Amino acid sequence: MAEGNGFGASLAAECWKNAEDLWGDFKHTDFGKVILPFTLLRRLECVLQSTRSEVAEACQTHKDSGIDLDVVLRQITRYPFYNASEYTLATLGSTKTRQNLQDYVARFSDNARVIFEQFDFTNTVIRLDKAGLLYKICTNFAGIDLHPDQVPDRVMSNLYEHLIRRFGAEVNEGAEDFMTPRDVVHLATTLLLDPDDALFEDNPGLIRTLYDPTCGTGGFLSDAMSHVAEFGAKGKAPPVLVPYGQELEPETHAVCLASMLLRQLPTDPGRDLSKNIAGPFSTLSRDAFAGERFHYCLANPPFGKKWEKDQKAVEAEHKEKGHAGRFGPGLPRINDGSMLFLLHLASKLELPENGGGRAAIVLSGSPLFNGGAGSGESEIRRWLLENDRVEAIVALPTEIFFRTGIATYLWVLSNKKPESRRNRVQLINATDLWVSIRNEGNKRRKIGDDQMRQIADIYAAAESGERSHMLDYRTFGYRRIRVLRPLRMRLHITQETLAALREEKAWLKLSAEQRIAWESALTPHLGSVQPFTWAEAIAAEATQANPAIGKVGKSFVKALISALGVHDPEGEPVQDTKGEIVPDKALTDYENVPLGEDVRDYLAREVLPHVPDAWLDESYRDDLDGDIGRVGYEINFNRYFYQYQRPRPLEEIDTELKTVESEIAALLGEVTE
Repeated sequence: MAEGNGFGASLAAECWKNAEDLWGDFKHTDFGKVILPFTLLRRLECVLQSTRSEVAEACQTHKDSGIDLDVVLRQITRYPFYNASEYTLATLGSTKTRQNLQDYVARFSDNARVIFEQFDFTNTVIRLDKAGLLYKICTNFAGIDLHPDQVPDRVMSNLYEHLIRRFGAEVNEGAEDFMTPRDVVHLATTLLLDPDDALFEDNPGLIRTLYDPTCGTGGFLSDAMSHVAEFGAKGKAPPVLVPYGQELEPETHAVCLASMLLRQLPTDPGRDLSKNIAGPFSTLSRDAFAGERFHYCLANPPFGKKWEKDQKAVEAEHKEKGHAGRFGPGLPRINDGSMLFLLHLASKLELPENGGGRAAIVLSGSPLFNGGAGSGESEIRRWLLENDRVEAIVALPTEIFFRTGIATYLWVLSNKKPESRRNRVQLINATDLWVSIRNEGNKRRKIGDDQMRQIADIYAAAESGERSHMLDYRTFGYRRIRVLRPLRMRLHITQETLAALREEKAWLKLSAEQRIAWESALTPHLGSVQPFTWAEAIAAEATQANPAIGKVGKSFVKALISALGVHDPEGEPVQDTKGEIVPDKALTDYENVPLGEDVRDYLAREVLPHVPDAWLDESYRDDLDGDIGRVGYEINFNRYFYQYQRPRPLEEIDTELKTVESEIAALLGEVTE
């Protein structure tokens, strides 16, 4: 039996070698559309190989009996699918290859046949036949041994993902849209399931549900199912994770369907798990499992992907359902939908009274801090933290994904936290826990077994230390207050300010007669300096004195102030007609006050010593709690894990600069000789 990622890579190379025969007749961007379905077909064929003769005999025996062959053939194969054709890839023949292959695929059970429909396999077969390549490709794949005895499920999963990465590279699409590296998958699975090891150990045959809303090829689902299967040793019935998933891309959806079709539950081997894999359509706009909840959730949604295609449906759900739907707390900006998946998973956690739920999701850094107080992003963080859904966030190493080297984070969500974790969030810094590997695109590092165990141990300990901080969720919160300062301004009537007035929109809207009337009203005041309130006074006076001016609106008074007003830092604060101080919009400032601290105490300590005339805008309040200042949340890893690096001594820097200067001088001397 062959094991490991390396064997998966060598098999992928063997399968992709068919591209050599496709050159010239197919574009390189179409290679995957040929190689992937043929690989899946060969795998299904190898799985059914041992029962082919029994299936053929049953078909012959019962063909005229009226018995439901569907049930009989599934019992024979001991899988939830079958193929009733007399053909294999090796026996299609060279004369009627297309007709025979089409018959072969058509005689799969419905749940297997749909996989090839996802790939538009019929048109691919026609194209291959017209190019004279069909028999050659069929023969090539017939020679690749993908029997489960030689290629177990995990290696097969690696093979699929190597092929999909290659396919993605050919069409220049990011591999992160297709798959998650195995080390990241295994770490997420470990942190998600390890806390329930005792539950699995003490409850043989326990049944739990597992869900991935962006399941890709099914890597997360397969890894988690394998994790709990290990508890079936020593004669005990293993726990069972019943998988559910949804996928957007047709090709990866087809691969996941095949993976789950071949997967068997120990307690129910005939169950068709592919029925639980929905798609290909978007989870955000069309939740295939609306209203359903799950014990465990895993996801790696695409990083920084716009959600404009889902916008209409998402906004409608947000508006119409509010907190009864998935997106009640808020909506992020259109350029990144990852926080929508955070909310989606939070809504999918099984209710505490039914055992509760936990989730692990891989995200970029933006969900930690994007958006200020009151924004959709901040309100999403606020809801998750104030409802105690965030258990831990792990900062992962960079350069561990295939097509991006950006910083990534693993969030662990839960609605069944143990008492010791209630209202606290564990931050884990694992950015330097990695080992080097040979470059695979941007992936230059991986989280090795030792590092994975170290991260899992830190997580399980739930203690503060060099790599871990256990923090009250309020630590991440703040109130954004608005600080006002008085407007100090007088109106200067000069040739320059009158010229500025003539450029104001309100002036340009006046009729020629009105402009002449205003010139007459303002000219006598040329050279004077007037108080701020003079603008309204002259407007009333001019209207009364000259009916040609007509009614003066607020827009014209504002134009007078805008053109004639000159800030006077030493002047008296301007008061409105009610005697209240008018704030200077240009001097408006904002301060972030740590959550829980009195905003007035903060103002007195941090602001008034520097600007004694400032005051708090008490009308600027939070929409939810109504208190002064808008509540915001952000999670800044650097604040908790930053380590000060002492700068080098000036003498050392000076010596280095002199050395460089000498080298430059020597080089210039060589040029001028």
